[in-house]
Amino acid sequence: MTPVKCYPSKPEKVYFFGTCLIDLFYPEAGLDGIRLLEREGIEVVFPEDQTCCGQPAYTSGYQQEARAVAAAQLELFPEPWPIVVPSGSCGGMMRTHYPQLFAGSEREALAKAVAGRVFELTEFLVHVCHLRLEDRGEPEKVAMHTSCSARREMGLADTGPALLARLGRVELVEQARAAECCGFGGTFAVRHPEVSAAMVEDKTQAIEATGARRFVTSDCGCMMNISGRFAHQKKSVKGEHIASYLWRRTS
Repeated sequence: MTPVKCYPSKPEKVYFFGTCLIDLFYPEAGLDGIRLLEREGIEVVFPEDQTCCGQPAYTSGYQQEARAVAAAQLELFPEPWPIVVPSGSCGGMMRTHYPQLFAGSEREALAKAVAGRVFELTEFLVHVCHLRLEDRGEPEKVAMHTSCSARREMGLADTGPALLARLGRVELVEQARAAECCGFGGTFAVRHPEVSAAMVEDKTQAIEATGARRFVTSDCGCMMNISGRFAHQKKSVKGEHIASYLWRRTS
């Protein structure tokens, strides 16, 4: 059984772990996540030496290389503040797999301590900030895609939809087989392109069938994959990270 997560009261400060894909491709999503936290009166600390969480190497079977990358991240969070991650995938790596990766090593205690302070952004906004939203956007339908890691490693199938439900002029429409993978899976999409392409084709068809012209997600890897497929199909459905969507509609 998955243990119940005990959530703290809203802190004065948090660390923000930006992720590789946000850093390289979607920086605005990271900035919008920081803006949402700052609007709640929280001081956000961004460790400048952060790099990758180590997940690509770890899921490809390169544990020694993943351990070297992850070890550098463990040193970045010396204060006992929450670590907020705008990605269920990277959050799942840090919370679930860091303790496994360093089990039996001199860094095991540190890895467990860091893992215990990791929160995915939507989780933090719902359960720690108890975020209230005033919707200032035009009425529209949106679909939500929650990544496999957020669902299965972090148990967060509901936090993204819960935030969207607080936007009074947004209709959240349910796609068929919402829990199915989009086919990205990091290196999986590179190593098994035909399977990945078939999976993302199913995902785009399901989203388009809802009638929504926009989908939101809390993982940029999924967003890149699904949006790329829609662009390849020359379809007008757009993807947006949930941090940017929430900030845009409430600013």
